[in-house]
Amino acid sequence: MRGYGERGSYGLGERRTLKEQAGVHALLPLRIFLGVTFVYAGLDKLTDSAFLSASGNGSIGEMMRGVRDSSAIPALVDLALKSPEGFGYAIAIGELLVGLGTLVGLWARLAALGGALISLSLWLTVSWQATPYYYGNDLPYLMAWLPLVLAGAPLFSADAFLAARRRRSM
Repeated sequence: MRGYGERGSYGLGERRTLKEQAGVHALLPLRIFLGVTFVYAGLDKLTDSAFLSASGNGSIGEMMRGVRDSSAIPALVDLALKSPEGFGYAIAIGELLVGLGTLVGLWARLAALGGALISLSLWLTVSWQATPYYYGNDLPYLMAWLPLVLAGAPLFSADAFLAARRRRSM
């Protein structure tokens, strides 16, 4: 029987141990959670007219003005404040695309990198002032994306399907 991390496939009569199966499928719950969460976050923002406004309660503009002086990178907030609506749409569409790419497993590493960059930018701006730091929710999201940046989506994904198809056509 092949060990964890070895290349190749199991024969028809060979079975993986429970430990081997768990290792192979370990990132799947994380991928589903992050994918669903980012799809939901993107759709929630796109359907919330208050969020996509430059000013007013619950708006991206109001939120950016509120965190400007406490963020790690005020210049990034200033950039967002040049066009709050555009920034709001960019974040929402980015979250939606990252979530869909992660769920489907298409260009999974790139999708995960996008999710990590969104989480990093939100951590450095919106949740930077959280004290102690672990009260901010964007840092754990950033850390959760990193295994998917490294490993991609080797199972149940468009990437795996396309890789298998390429191998068969060679």
